[in-house]
Amino acid sequence: MDVRSRNRVTVTGRSGGPVVVLAHGFGCDQHLWRLVVPLLERDFTVVLFDHVGAGRSDLSAWSPERYSTLDGYTEDVLEICRELDLGPVTFVGHSVSAMMGVLAAAREPKAFTGLVLLAPSPCFVDDPANGYRGGFSAEDIDELLGSLDANYLGWSGAMAPVIMGNPERPELGEELTNSFCRTDPDIARSFARVTFLSDNREDLADVTVPTLVAQCSRDAIAPPEVGEFVRSRIRGSRLVTLNATGHCPQLAAPEETAAAITDFVGATRR
Repeated sequence: MDVRSRNRVTVTGRSGGPVVVLAHGFGCDQHLWRLVVPLLERDFTVVLFDHVGAGRSDLSAWSPERYSTLDGYTEDVLEICRELDLGPVTFVGHSVSAMMGVLAAAREPKAFTGLVLLAPSPCFVDDPANGYRGGFSAEDIDELLGSLDANYLGWSGAMAPVIMGNPERPELGEELTNSFCRTDPDIARSFARVTFLSDNREDLADVTVPTLVAQCSRDAIAPPEVGEFVRSRIRGSRLVTLNATGHCPQLAAPEETAAAITDFVGATRR
């Protein structure tokens, strides 16, 4: 299968520039990066794509077997990098895609000059026995997934504004709601389980490439403790707390998000 068509790969920006790959999170597609791309493409080659099952990807390529864990999505990321053959890239993963970047960089570190983990969470479920706060109890996650199963469109309308935050800017929550509602409900239910039930805490120690952990100052999905946990588990990584609030800084604060990416790429090239 043609990888470029499967994931609707788009390449823009400065030819020959450092390569930045932007990966979207659950319920979204590459369109969510549209405010950041013009700020990056002056200096970088920018690669965008849709995860299989999202946006305008090839829906026929989706299967419950391949995409029942993050491994299938991670292999897609590596296949895109191989297909484009643009050399080592900086991978910017938003939310669940941050852990895809972690897994991909652990498997093939030479494919990456660095990782930007934007609003990451290696595990959304609290683990009190080990002193870990993910932001949700196991009961919370069960309720969330049960509500999604029962009424996906209703769940989208209720949860998207919570995930987006910034209640004083309701148009942002509305955009995320619309993005959720464009996703095939069956695929969304599967991806939600992969997103909210994965536990990649142990995988963080396998990352050896330069890494920036960029969290938002207030995020209902990934509390501050999560960012510090990720930083503490990836050797040599750096944590920056953005002024942005909510879980989608690329929409809420595109200039600040682009600046964090640009500064990081510049630092890794010195």
